[in-house]
Amino acid sequence: MATSPLTIPRNEDHVIVQTDGHEVRLTNLRKIFWPDLGLTKGDLLRYYMEVAAVLLPHIRDRAMVMRRYPHGASGPSFFMKRAPSPRPAWIRTCSIRHDSDKVIDFPVIDDRAALLWVVNLGCIDLNQWYARCDDVDRPDYLHFDLDPGAGAAFDRVRETALIVRDALDILKMPSLVKTTGSKGLHVYVPIVRGPVQKEVWTFAKALAQELAGRHPAIITAEYRVAKRPRGRVLVDYNQNRWGSTLASIYSVRPRPEATVSTPVTWKEIEKGVRLEDFTMKNVPARVAKIGDLWKPLLAARGRFDLGKYLHVS
Repeated sequence: MATSPLTIPRNEDHVIVQTDGHEVRLTNLRKIFWPDLGLTKGDLLRYYMEVAAVLLPHIRDRAMVMRRYPHGASGPSFFMKRAPSPRPAWIRTCSIRHDSDKVIDFPVIDDRAALLWVVNLGCIDLNQWYARCDDVDRPDYLHFDLDPGAGAAFDRVRETALIVRDALDILKMPSLVKTTGSKGLHVYVPIVRGPVQKEVWTFAKALAQELAGRHPAIITAEYRVAKRPRGRVLVDYNQNRWGSTLASIYSVRPRPEATVSTPVTWKEIEKGVRLEDFTMKNVPARVAKIGDLWKPLLAARGRFDLGKYLHVS
């Protein structure tokens, strides 16, 4: 049956919805994706529609790496880069050359229709390219993935985040923070587009290693798990390498609590925010109340000119 725009019924398994001038076929809506919470695939789709207005500006015009969970959050998953075929003719793709002879056509999520389509494939979290499709080698942000190692509690992740923030403040680099929804925190810096991904990675590596050297009891920059000291938080610079992705802002994560990668304020970090504070059930209300805390990541003004910094250095 066809439904009114953006209405996803709770008593149907298969429907067609209309939005953005397109018809989107949604399937298996009553399939349980989080057994302990009783949340379904339909609930996941409804969540993404509720946050679409703040989510889409962050992923629009970027290649999307799909991670599909056909049997829900607790089931197996697989990554998929190439946009599946057949697919709706209105799904835009972004062609990116890998190696010397392989070109991959990634899907691009520009609007609600495309968002519904990709989530309907079983994508719980969203993983977008760091650079826009018109120049896939030049990102417009750099970031640090703060990943707790064995024996490191989340308190230590928050402590590490504040150390990273203070270091960026010294460099006069604006910083934004969000929960990963999984284990740690993401710290992002909006930059003027110019340096290629390898240059961004090189800067992030140098800063991470400097912080690890200054705070060896808390922080490590050792990427190799076997050599990573216990009880430390990895300031993961390597996620800035070309072709990598992180779970996007407002992504639901395949965790038992249906946690969401959520923007927070530095004051909330200082007060002791927890990953479990932000879930698929309460994030839409938070967004409706306070809006998108990560608007600065989209703004043209206030970006750090890393290219000038690298040239001066």
